[in-house]
Amino acid sequence: MDPAAHGPLYPQVRSAMNDVQAYARSHGGEIELLSVTEEGDVTIRMAGACRGCPMSALTLKHGIEEQLRLLVPGVRKVIEAK
Repeated sequence: MDPAAHGPLYPQVRSAMNDVQAYARSHGGEIELLSVTEEGDVTIRMAGACRGCPMSALTLKHGIEEQLRLLVPGVRKVIEAK
């Protein structure tokens, strides 16, 4: 995919996902970056052990979203694709 098609924050978010992925992978999960809008909305897909996990909503808001907002100024929110 062409990073320019995802808005200006896409390259930074994609790079920051390496740090975010480490936690998910340690639990047998995977987080796929799908898109980043110009407004700073990040859409992800959880896979592996993360998909359907009862803690995934908490992980999304208090783990992934917080981490990305710290690492990439301009990220507004993280949305999980179903």
